[in-house]
Amino acid sequence: MLRSLKELEGYRVCATDGEVGAVKNFFLDDEFWAVRYLVVEAGGFFEGRQVLVSPISFLKAEWGTSQFHLALTMDKVKHCPGVDTDQPVSRQHELAFSQYYGYPNYWGASGVWGMTGDPSMMALAIERAMPVGVPDLSTADVHLRSAAELRGYHIEGSDGQIGQVHDFIVDDATWEVRYLVINTSNWWMGKEVLVSPLWASSVSWEERIVHVDMSRQSIRESPEWDPSAGVNREYETSLYDYYGRPVYWDAEGRPLDPQPGPASEFPKPKWVGKGK
Repeated sequence: MLRSLKELEGYRVCATDGEVGAVKNFFLDDEFWAVRYLVVEAGGFFEGRQVLVSPISFLKAEWGTSQFHLALTMDKVKHCPGVDTDQPVSRQHELAFSQYYGYPNYWGASGVWGMTGDPSMMALAIERAMPVGVPDLSTADVHLRSAAELRGYHIEGSDGQIGQVHDFIVDDATWEVRYLVINTSNWWMGKEVLVSPLWASSVSWEERIVHVDMSRQSIRESPEWDPSAGVNREYETSLYDYYGRPVYWDAEGRPLDPQPGPASEFPKPKWVGKGK
C-alpha cells in the first residue's frame, strides 16, 4: 500500500520490551529512492537521544494504532551508534550501524535491499546467519538525505519553476519512494501533483532544486490528484499513461524487481553539490 511520509510522523516505535519513542523524520536514499532509516525521538530511557531505526528491524506495523514494532530490545536500541541527524549520513556510519545489528549491507547490489526488493528478506538473511560483507568505503559517496531537508526543494521544469516538494508517497512493504508530492500553490491555486523521483534529471543540494524534463504545461494538465483519496492503482495507471512512462508493476499488480531506476532507461538523477 502507498502511504504519505507526513502521515507516518508521530507513529510510536516499540521494542520487544517497551516503547522507544516517536517517528520524527526519515532518511531517504537518493540513489534508489527508498526510506533507509526512520529517525526516532527516543524517550527518557534513551536520555533524549534521536536514534535511527531501519525497516529491516521491523517485526510488524500496526497501521490502525499507528505503531511500528521492532524485533529489538530497548537496551539494544539504546546502545546503537550515535548519529547527527541534522547532517547527511555517511556510508561509514551505515557500516557501523549494520555491523552493530548484524545486518547485511544493502548497497553494492542490484536490488533495492541488497539482492532483494524487500527489507523483510534482509531480516530473513539475518536469521539464516548469512555473512555480512565489508565493502571498500574509500570512495563511497553520501546517498542518504533527510526527508525534512528535501521538503521545500523547488521543482524546476524544462521551462521554469513548477512548485515545491511537499511530501513523499512510499510503498509500505518495500519502503521505496514512489512519488514526490508537489505543491503548486504559487502558480496554480494550490493544486498538488505527483511526480516519480525517477523522472528527475538532476537534483542540486546547494540550490535546493529538483530538475525534471517536463514542461510546466504538461505537469499542470496532469491527472488531478485528490490527497484525501490517497493513491490507488487506477490513478497511477492514468498518471503513467499520461506521461507515457513504463509502469513499475507487473500484470498481477506486483512491483517489478528491480524497479526502474539506476540501471534502467531512466538513469538515477545527478546530484549537484556535496550538501552540508
